[in-house]
Amino acid sequence: MRRFFERALAKSAKMNEGQLRDLLFALAAENERLETALDSMLDGIVVCDREHQPIIYNKTAERMLGLGAGQGPDPAERPLWLGIGDRELADFLRETLEGEESVFDREFDINAQGRDRLISASASPLVSEGRIEGTLIHLEDITDKRRREAQLRRAESLASLTTLAAGVAHEIKNPLGSISIRIQLIQKAAKGKRSIPVESLEHHLGIVTEEIERLNKIVVDFLFAVRPMNVELREGDPCALVTETADFLRYEAEKAGVRVETRIGDGVPRVLLDKRYMKQAVLNLAKNALAAMPDGGTLVFIVEAKDDEVRISVEDTGTGIAEEDLSKIFEPYYTTKDMGTGLGLTITFKIVKEHQGEISVVSKPGYGSTFTISLPVPQKDRRLIPFRDSAGSEERN
Repeated sequence: MRRFFERALAKSAKMNEGQLRDLLFALAAENERLETALDSMLDGIVVCDREHQPIIYNKTAERMLGLGAGQGPDPAERPLWLGIGDRELADFLRETLEGEESVFDREFDINAQGRDRLISASASPLVSEGRIEGTLIHLEDITDKRRREAQLRRAESLASLTTLAAGVAHEIKNPLGSISIRIQLIQKAAKGKRSIPVESLEHHLGIVTEEIERLNKIVVDFLFAVRPMNVELREGDPCALVTETADFLRYEAEKAGVRVETRIGDGVPRVLLDKRYMKQAVLNLAKNALAAMPDGGTLVFIVEAKDDEVRISVEDTGTGIAEEDLSKIFEPYYTTKDMGTGLGLTITFKIVKEHQGEISVVSKPGYGSTFTISLPVPQKDRRLIPFRDSAGSEERN
């Protein structure tokens, strides 16, 4: 259709009055069709010119932003932010448009036509021949989406809490049973006697102390697993974090006959992380790796950038994990250790998810395992939308 109008306009000088009238009607019909399509969209669309004045906007954007509401100047005759009542959103649009930035999925609580709504706003410059000719703004109402996500999280949290509660109830039976038996043995040894051998008493009390410590660890890990994390994400250096963790663990590893290596890739960017929690996640993986190498081996920490991610891998040459167990290792209270609580990998999984990351594992019995944490790289590159001029030419950056 665009090419048809370009050809028609090129021949307009040779058209008679009737042909020109037909062309204008066709142009008007095409324009109306485009407006109908825009107004039928559930998302809001706003196109601003170089002076940041809205030259195109659909009905959804008009409702969300309150454009044209009440008395006052035409919205197209002033910068977009001056026609928006919500100050936080207006300030965001002013800073973004004046700064000619690309910003994606910034969330705002607004009141649209008497209803509290949560919207996601994105803005991208329109570029032609190396010049910014305007801005495209996309608005999405994510209120219902967030509500469904919250309901799903609550359901998942309840199911997870139920599983954890059942697990901790099962786990505390063994140490409680052991404590009970030792107390009974002490009582039996002391019955009818004024004194009992110190060696026997110390042996029983030593086991009681060990079991109490085991109980305490079960409870501490349980509370960590169920309590909300106060994660504070800040830009940090993943290479430094991994190097510090490797150095911290090196002495313990060497005592166990394990050689520690670090491999840091080139150009690894900074990522958003909470250093305390992420170091704990990496340390949990490294501790598991050491436990999987009772006869010594090699522990390798790897940091590399790939695509839009930073990947932190902990690789060992240990016993490996059976294929049927791989799908269960992040479940609460699943463990192959004699004295493990079964919450170490569950906690690690939770920490990684709080960082909007992913964790995966590749393992083969007898050959070792590799756990990989993938963290997203903050998007700072400006992505510009090509703008077609009246001649149909296009510029891409």
